[in-house]
Amino acid sequence: MIKKILIASFAIASISVCRAETTQGSPGADLIVFNAKIFTGNVGQPEASAIAVTKGRIYAVGSDSDVLSLKNSETKVIDAHSRRLIPGIIDAHTHVLNDSGFNYNIRWDGVPTIDKALAMLSEQASRTPDGQWVKVIGGWSPYQFKENRLPTMEELEQAVPDKPLIVQYAYNQAFLNKQAMETLGVGTDRFPNLPDTKFERDGEGRYTGVVFGNTWTFVALETMVPQLSFDEEVSSLTSSIHGLNRFGVTSIIDAGSRWGYPKAQAMVEVLSREKRLNVRMPFIVLQLGGGPGVSMTDLQLEAITKTAPISPGQNLDPSLAHGHEYRGAGEVLEAEVHDHENFERPAMIIPPEQMHRLVDREIRKLVQRRMPFREHISYNENITPFLDALEALNREIPFNGLRWSLEHAETISPENIERVKKLGGGIALDHKMALHGDAFIKSHGRDQALWTPRLRQLVDSGIPLAMSTDAFRAATFNPWVGLSWMVTGRSVSGSEVLAPENRLTREEALKLFTRGGAWFMNTESEMGLIAPGNLADFAILDRDYFSVPDDQIKSVSSVLTVMDGRVVFGAQDYAALSPTLPPILPDWSPVKYFGTYYGEK
Repeated sequence: MIKKILIASFAIASISVCRAETTQGSPGADLIVFNAKIFTGNVGQPEASAIAVTKGRIYAVGSDSDVLSLKNSETKVIDAHSRRLIPGIIDAHTHVLNDSGFNYNIRWDGVPTIDKALAMLSEQASRTPDGQWVKVIGGWSPYQFKENRLPTMEELEQAVPDKPLIVQYAYNQAFLNKQAMETLGVGTDRFPNLPDTKFERDGEGRYTGVVFGNTWTFVALETMVPQLSFDEEVSSLTSSIHGLNRFGVTSIIDAGSRWGYPKAQAMVEVLSREKRLNVRMPFIVLQLGGGPGVSMTDLQLEAITKTAPISPGQNLDPSLAHGHEYRGAGEVLEAEVHDHENFERPAMIIPPEQMHRLVDREIRKLVQRRMPFREHISYNENITPFLDALEALNREIPFNGLRWSLEHAETISPENIERVKKLGGGIALDHKMALHGDAFIKSHGRDQALWTPRLRQLVDSGIPLAMSTDAFRAATFNPWVGLSWMVTGRSVSGSEVLAPENRLTREEALKLFTRGGAWFMNTESEMGLIAPGNLADFAILDRDYFSVPDDQIKSVSSVLTVMDGRVVFGAQDYAALSPTLPPILPDWSPVKYFGTYYGEK
């Protein structure tokens, strides 16, 4: 008898379909996708053809016949038509909340030529009402254009002759037409004295409209242009999330906004309340303001302990797992040590004593409170003294598993990779080299560019590692541009910017945008894989990422994106499944006419 029971138990355990436990009285799925080529990311079950979802989590992964047997009268069944299905993309570092003006901006992301970019400006100028600006704020690179150059001031003036215009290239420079300079009072007492800001002049001493500066320059400029109403900000957040869903993004970590906490959270609260938050959005807090000598860390601690008390891990959207969860401090904890990565310029090296002060004075407060933190440092020359001070602090107050990370770390050395690993930290890379690698070559040399960052060594080190976009200004929010760069070694211009030995396989690259990002969300046990029990976040792609020619990787997008077990985006065969979005505000918004990304409309 015992032998028969053991044999029966073994047979049950050997059923090819893997199922998660469920509290339902009888087997049945809310959603089944079948006839798919599923990349699970799960070494125990690397491939499958069908997936079943119940109550926002994956219930079963396996063959069509096994998974379809879980169908009941209420199950929604979707045929993938042999398309590739992947885990939902996690962008471990982006700035959705910082771009609350999304609907006022023309997106040049993906635009192939300057002629098309200028035509968009001209068209938008004709519909932009008096008192408003024509704006392009980041996300693009001159190297994406066929012409492989920036537009000229003359071209921009001709495209927009009678409305204020600003075109911002990353955080490197901006172009202002005559109307914009007059409105801002450039050259008069009305325009503030912004540090590290230079207005280009021509041979006769007149301002050309070209502005060079750093991050704080362009943050300040954004406060001087017309601001959105609250309803327009909510509409902008809806649009930007829709753009993310279009590329298969189901989770992001918002790395801070100029608005700070809790002001920025009010927009998210509207979507949460209306069950329209279509992406998981854990956030870290960047608290600007207060003037010289005021501690940004103290401002943050004040905000989270007194203004609107919240603790790390607390979710402001309890109806969505990890919906809007506070994940700690960063990415700038002291303005003076921000090493503004501008690849058009030489590296910005911070005096070592300032890096030590950052750790001794600011990060100490966070470690004492067991608060996770993330710090933006791009260049290895700044990472070294930062780690020196961090190791000393760890000896005094052991981190003991406290999660922290370096953000960007483009030129980190092999030695410093190991030091970060020993301290229990992670590294959130970004794909700016895909857009701006050609500029890096001009500033730092081709030899260094080919190993920036050290992708192969970072992956092989086993350190917690993710790729991110750092959108929407420093780079595009399209993760497939970064995936293309990691795999092919080519920038958007087609230039070789990664050595062959420093590239990744397609699977390795995708894992940095899926499994890798889960560590930074503290969700490794339930995200980043297509596996029973995991949260039901996945995307069906318009082409097979694993088999398309290299030059098509950057053009991949989603035709069906599922987050928390519900469809949040649909296109082509699945357009009818896509949720209806509210009307885009304002009526003249560039997003309404051009979409969130080139080619969307």
